[in-house]
Amino acid sequence: MKINAQLIDGLHLEANKKKKENLSFFRQLALKNQSKVDDEFHRLHSEVFEEVNCLDCGNCCKSLGPRITDTDVRRISSALKIKPSELTEKYLRMDEDNDFVFRQMPCPFLDKENYCKIYENRPRACRDYPHTDRRRMHQILDLTLKNASTCPAVFAIVERLKTVKF
Repeated sequence: MKINAQLIDGLHLEANKKKKENLSFFRQLALKNQSKVDDEFHRLHSEVFEEVNCLDCGNCCKSLGPRITDTDVRRISSALKIKPSELTEKYLRMDEDNDFVFRQMPCPFLDKENYCKIYENRPRACRDYPHTDRRRMHQILDLTLKNASTCPAVFAIVERLKTVKF
């Protein structure tokens, strides 16, 4: 599967078409050897990210509101040379789970070329995204399914994973 502008633009629609199929696949995957599942996710993560340039997409930064921890607030405010309270007041809000998230999306630190203005100091949730290189992937298959409609790399990883013999 080639990851191109057409896939990026139509990703949400394509992922919705495959959602039922992927849900069924993930139910079966949860019954497999979890070490092998992790190994295959990690192998495909490396393979796909050799082909993907996140700067071509930026969907995550345009649409997902990452959880911002207190540590993130301190690190970002320090990098911006502003007080944590100023960062919180200007850029953050509390969500329904009482977590800090960005006040609005796209991310206020995303520029027109999809570069992150605070990349070296970005929130941990941004650093970890799209989570396809984690251990115990079976614990976050529902999140992976959701991320497949936002991230073309996750979508490609899932599609390639379906061809693996477990």
